[in-house]
Amino acid sequence: MRLAAQEVGKKKMAEPYLIGDAMTGGYGSGADILHGCTIAVEKGQIAVIVGPNGAGKSTAMKAVFGMLNVREGAVRLAGEDITALTPQARVAKGMAFVPQTQNIFTSLTVEENLEMGAFLRRDDITETMEQVYGLFPILRDKRRQPAGELSGGQRQQVAVGRALMTKPSILMLDEPTAGVSPIVMDELFDRIIEVARTGISILMVEQNAKQALDIADIGYVLVQGRNAHTGTGEELINDAEVRRTFLGG
Repeated sequence: MRLAAQEVGKKKMAEPYLIGDAMTGGYGSGADILHGCTIAVEKGQIAVIVGPNGAGKSTAMKAVFGMLNVREGAVRLAGEDITALTPQARVAKGMAFVPQTQNIFTSLTVEENLEMGAFLRRDDITETMEQVYGLFPILRDKRRQPAGELSGGQRQQVAVGRALMTKPSILMLDEPTAGVSPIVMDELFDRIIEVARTGISILMVEQNAKQALDIADIGYVLVQGRNAHTGTGEELINDAEVRRTFLGG
């Protein structure tokens, strides 16, 4: 009787809101880049993927978003297997992805970029746009300006804002602070924390590992496409091996 109750208890244990579970795969017919890699994030949490160059960080995120072939393993969102869905279908399910480069329409104004983010919606987008402007006040000031004229940090704000216009439940960010100053990086991380506080899950790849783990609820250290270390941001920062190997001591 006790064993039966334990089995029922295990079944009732909810898995993470989004999980790329034991993913093995790569691009096209090429060699596998991921080897049994698992990445997950709970509702309203910040999950950060860090590791050395070539570790498969961005590849893991793209696998979760359906941009490469997952030969083994699965991707599940709110308990639903979405492994076979296209990236477009995943957007319709509530996932938003901000790539590291070419993530805005440079010839369009800031406001037009945000409107483009809402292309799937058929409802009034005014409230969401106001929320984006509340999060990134500089974008309101520059809303009539071509996005290509903005600074690197402001462009990243446009890219994140455009993703938020889809009203996602999952926001995926690939190197959001690449090429920006430390001050801008801190500001972007502050905004990311604010987004998570609204209940949106954040899955983020970052080269600035220490700063990213500082704000992470959970962190994944990847090495050669495999999970090397997993823990809360605080646990990983305080792990002597992680500090020595990945955080510069």
